[in-house]
Amino acid sequence: MRLNKFISETGVCSRREADKWIEAGRVTCNGQPAVLGTQVSQGDEVRIDGELIGVKKQQVYIALNKPVGIICTTESHIADNIIDHVGFPERIFPVGRLDRDSEGLILLTNNGDIVNEILRSENNHEKEYVVTVDRPITDLALRMMADGVKIMGEVTKPSKVTRIDAQSFRIILTQGLNRQIRRMCSALGYKAQRLQRVRIMNVQLGTLKPGEWRHLTPGELKDLIG
Repeated sequence: MRLNKFISETGVCSRREADKWIEAGRVTCNGQPAVLGTQVSQGDEVRIDGELIGVKKQQVYIALNKPVGIICTTESHIADNIIDHVGFPERIFPVGRLDRDSEGLILLTNNGDIVNEILRSENNHEKEYVVTVDRPITDLALRMMADGVKIMGEVTKPSKVTRIDAQSFRIILTQGLNRQIRRMCSALGYKAQRLQRVRIMNVQLGTLKPGEWRHLTPGELKDLIG
């Protein structure tokens, strides 16, 4: 098994984060500094910053209604971080992110494999948002948003956009560029005043109140991870 997969399965971090730690020299295998691509066999001793890891933990999958002001980081020294907000007794990390000013559904887990699966853009997994802008938005602007908007030097993938009322719309994305919806709105002359994610693939925000979280159901997990 590749070392980054081994680390992620213990619930310490995602594979991507594990690669960073390996490159930074924080990981050893059988007392020797690990490198990217190191293979781990049963009985090997893996340590991070000198601390022994290796017991595979029960996998945790949580849906949180992230309030505005909470930051999607695992860095404990940062105020209002999402990990302290959830207060789960085991180490978990968010799948993707919502910026500080956005709210709604975000998943947290200790399974690093699912992080890569959900975030990989070529898998075209849907994420649905409800957006309110600062002034009435035109039908033309909504069609342009659906067709793709140039932001950060590239045109966004086509998306599904439907009007809710004069200043609000629903948008379904299959990619997750940095602050994508806010940048799309800005490119068309609008400011996103409220941005709420209401669905990730088959997982709905539902009746979760801001700040509340729940474990995913077996049915949700079956569709989410196969």
